[in-house]
Amino acid sequence: MPQKTSRGLNRELGLLQLVFYGTGTILGAGIFVVVGEVLAEAGPLTPFAYMLAALVAVTSALSFSEMAARVPTAAGPIDYVERAFGRRWLGSVTGWMLLIANTVSAATITTGFVAYMSSFMTVSHWIAVPVLIAILGGVAALGMKQSSWLMTCTTLIGMTTLLVVLWALRDTFADAPARLAGAVSDLAKGQTPAAETGLRGGWWGLYAGAFLAIYSFIGFGDMAQTAEETRDVKRTLPRAMILSLVIVFTFYLAVATALTGSRAITEIAAAPAPLVRAAGLAGWPEMPLAIASLFVIVNGALTQMIAAARLLMDIGQDNRGAPKFLGHVHKATDTPLYATAVVAASVAALALFVPLKQLASGTSLAILLVFFGVNAALIAFKRRGQPSDVPDTWRVVPWAGAAFTGLALTGQIALWLWPHVG
Repeated sequence: MPQKTSRGLNRELGLLQLVFYGTGTILGAGIFVVVGEVLAEAGPLTPFAYMLAALVAVTSALSFSEMAARVPTAAGPIDYVERAFGRRWLGSVTGWMLLIANTVSAATITTGFVAYMSSFMTVSHWIAVPVLIAILGGVAALGMKQSSWLMTCTTLIGMTTLLVVLWALRDTFADAPARLAGAVSDLAKGQTPAAETGLRGGWWGLYAGAFLAIYSFIGFGDMAQTAEETRDVKRTLPRAMILSLVIVFTFYLAVATALTGSRAITEIAAAPAPLVRAAGLAGWPEMPLAIASLFVIVNGALTQMIAAARLLMDIGQDNRGAPKFLGHVHKATDTPLYATAVVAASVAALALFVPLKQLASGTSLAILLVFFGVNAALIAFKRRGQPSDVPDTWRVVPWAGAAFTGLALTGQIALWLWPHVG
């Protein structure tokens, strides 16, 4: 029988399941949904946008991996920040910011799912969104074990789909180095290639693309909310975070490079299903790829909803500004049913009424604030000592993570103040 925690959750997840859980949510939240928006900003500099985003993600992921072992609770960053600084209100603010990020992220992925579906069949946004959210909410309510097995299957489908897309784009991948060199040369001259009309381009476009690309990496933070449902959590969770991020970054960089070699970046960026359209332009049938893509996109939305429900459960249990009944864990399913229902309703409302780019941008802003808090928390913890049973991240890592997230936050404020620069 799985070990049950004091909150009523079961420790059922091992390393393999958790790696698939993390990989699936990061992929679903990233390359399938937001890559078109990144292309529209960065153009042929898109691989560099993902590299810049990875600097923020990798440093923060290393901080998360140590903090997850130091404070292995489902509250994740809420407890990290509160215990680091001894301020309950800081933990509460962190919890609400992360809850907002997860909820808005699930809405972003849901919107992307409907866009992908519309690429091969006529579907009403007003019908597809509520139906999808109802199905995902039902799966999330059944239990973590059932959800994780579904995610394992859908993640395998998604990774296979990305490999097929990369094979379809093998010629553009070969053309990418020359295209990147030209783009870098134009960047140094302060020019945007004439062939890329309709894209922002330039230094400002690169930065705007990198900020959107940060959204593509945020799923690793959601893994922290599985801490009370993971076996041997102090070893398993940090390893799973790093492995998931390595797998995902490899796919991101390869796909972004392949798209950069295309002569139709503007068309791909404007497509509702960018990767499917890119493969179609290379002569591959679009419908099978679009259908396969839907599986991993659903995976991402499901994990975001699960993470948000666990956060809302913790906020309710600890009297952090949410009704106490939201902290209830149902005895039959061992899941927070009320919190799951509230999250599902919120996701549906956002997906129905807010555009994709605004959703992704809002998610990135909220998650950057959380990342800054986690990096600062690890700095504070390391000053007190280093336990022998947790990963020992280099001391420079959380400082670098805090600096990168701070710069990204400053840049986003600048983008909002001067949206048409570049």
